[in-house]
Amino acid sequence: MSLYFLTGSKGKFEDLQAIIGGLEQLDMDLSEIQELDTHKIIEAKLAEARKHHDGAFIVEDTSLYIDSLDGLPGPLIKWFMKTLGNEGLYRIAPNSSAEAKTIIGYSDGTKEPQFFEGSFRGTIVEPRGESGFGWDPIFQPEGADKTLAELTSGEKNAFSMRRLASEKLKAFLAHTKT
Repeated sequence: MSLYFLTGSKGKFEDLQAIIGGLEQLDMDLSEIQELDTHKIIEAKLAEARKHHDGAFIVEDTSLYIDSLDGLPGPLIKWFMKTLGNEGLYRIAPNSSAEAKTIIGYSDGTKEPQFFEGSFRGTIVEPRGESGFGWDPIFQPEGADKTLAELTSGEKNAFSMRRLASEKLKAFLAHTKT
């Protein structure tokens, strides 16, 4: 059975492919429910994908939970970024502690979806750096003196919540194949 990673992001696909291997990227235009519970978002996407394609699926959600905003934006980060951008997020939550979290959902269609989580803490800082994904310029991991956008890919991978979640998924897949 083919294992599909549902994403339109080449970077996310490459990150996961480097750890798990054997993936196929499937870029489907699926509706995404707006919900604060990431598990519900992932479950809905997996169910929707199953209506259009056969196989085993992986869906990933990366969120930013800002302490001073009581955990917002969480999985609504995409909309906060579209509305406020990095400058605006920094203005409403300067120097706030935050958690970066990736949750990966996996379903082969035979049982309930499985979830794999990776996270790390940091601080919202003034935007710095040019590389990386959306909010990387305002997130400085604990123990680092640079934002995610200022780190090299090797340095960033040491913190990577996607790597942590992917490694848990890889172990699960290896266990289920034996």
